[in-house]
Amino acid sequence: MWAVSVALIPVFVVSVIVFGPRALLVLAVAVLSCVLTEAFVQAFMLKKPVTVSDGSAVVTGLLLAFNVPVSIPLWMVAVGGFVAIGIGKMAFGGIGNNPFNPALVGRAFMTTSFAAPMTNWRLPLVFDGSTGATPLGIIENAAETGMSALQSELPSYLNMFIGNMGGSLGETSALAIMLGGIFLIARGLIDWRTPLFFLGSLAAFTGIFWGIAPESYADPLFHVLAGGAMLGAWYMATDMTTSPMSRKGRVIFAVGAGLLTGIIRLFGAFPGGVSYAILIMNALVPAIDNHIRPKRFAQGVIHEKA
Repeated sequence: MWAVSVALIPVFVVSVIVFGPRALLVLAVAVLSCVLTEAFVQAFMLKKPVTVSDGSAVVTGLLLAFNVPVSIPLWMVAVGGFVAIGIGKMAFGGIGNNPFNPALVGRAFMTTSFAAPMTNWRLPLVFDGSTGATPLGIIENAAETGMSALQSELPSYLNMFIGNMGGSLGETSALAIMLGGIFLIARGLIDWRTPLFFLGSLAAFTGIFWGIAPESYADPLFHVLAGGAMLGAWYMATDMTTSPMSRKGRVIFAVGAGLLTGIIRLFGAFPGGVSYAILIMNALVPAIDNHIRPKRFAQGVIHEKA
């Protein structure tokens, strides 16, 4: 799991550059709360050896921090870390047993419990406390106002790609996310099909509505670059514990997550949609694995008679 932490270094660096020193505090509190919660539960409740040295709690803390705005009160981050590890992971027996991505469990809890602070966005490269809407928040009323009327408020695709836009700590720079993701693919730690089919299905679904009514809906590239689509596709949908075992199953998982993200974004109450889409697909993993089983070694091989 330490390799995932290494892969997240570019996202870490960009988040500090874009949002300033307070990003370091949010990251530190998230990681510390996750590590301490795991150590406490293992040592005093499960009476098992403490295994925080495997780095999984650190990864959960980093991903949780990357899913919250920089202005959120630090105690809320600590609570989110406790929920992510205590309920999302350790309640099921620890690493390898949790059906849901722990970081997303923590984020979903925080979004429900701390709705206002979780949508209090700070504008990029502004460290005086100014706040503003995310790109997805800006287009929320596009059906009434029309996309052309909102163009002046939206960041350019270049700014969205390099990270100069409002959002959660890890939602801003597609470039930083992809650099770490490519590193994980090169190391054989994630399946390249998952981000490809996740983002592809999201683009295809939103592209249909954009093609029909471009004044009411944003284009596919916007949806790929905005919000948590990139972070979710590369780092959370690819989690080995909470995704299907087979290649075909992972493709189905990714397509489902991408489609659900599009549906929630276009027709749901939450402009992001990524967290809930992945959590829903996490719940469907046992069904996917049950119907699409990976072939056992030598299955289907015809042996010649001696």
